[in-house]
Amino acid sequence: MLVLLGVVVVVVGFVARINPLLVILLAAITTGVMAAIGPGVGPAELAAAGVDTIARFGKAFNDNRYFHITWLVLPVIGLLERTGLQERARILITQVKAATTGRLLLVYLMVRQATSALGLISLGGHPQMVRPLIAPMAESAAETEHGPLTDKARFRIRSMAAATDNIGMFFGEDIFIAIGSIVLIVGFLEQAGIRVEALHVSLWAIPTAIAALLVHGTRLALFDRQVKRDMAAKDAAGQ
Repeated sequence: MLVLLGVVVVVVGFVARINPLLVILLAAITTGVMAAIGPGVGPAELAAAGVDTIARFGKAFNDNRYFHITWLVLPVIGLLERTGLQERARILITQVKAATTGRLLLVYLMVRQATSALGLISLGGHPQMVRPLIAPMAESAAETEHGPLTDKARFRIRSMAAATDNIGMFFGEDIFIAIGSIVLIVGFLEQAGIRVEALHVSLWAIPTAIAALLVHGTRLALFDRQVKRDMAAKDAAGQ
């Protein structure tokens, strides 16, 4: 039952609002050490169990290091944000006179969908692109046009930026023949006795991607009007 102390560490750590990554690491080490406790186990054995647990973490990270690139990039993005990344993004977009929220997100949609179709899905994403760059730039474009934003308008812009990233990647990645979703579709159909070529599935994803671009692109083209209505409602309430 001592191995359940890892669960206790998780609960206490989250209640105390300690860094989640540190909490999970400590919980895993606690579970590994407690699993080694038995009759006649002394401090030396416990220390060895702790070292062995940490060594296993290192081995797992090394064996699967190509999956952890994102987790290595996130701290870098955090440091950049702390030193003014979002502020620089806001300043940059204010210098583009023709930029509006809808136009900016429309450009990002096309870029995101095109890069995803080439298999470069890691070039975008919420933590590494939307939160530090796209959303602040979209908000800045709206502030340049309408002045200080209401909470409703600000959250609407953020949600639309996140949705644009999702749509661009979701409907763009299926065009890339070596993506996991294509393999899944081909495997599922093959189990049902239907044999299709991965290339054919990829090609048939192109009309869907075009339709998604047209539909969401239209929404983005009209999005500036929605932001304007939100700001007009604020002005009317202020009067």
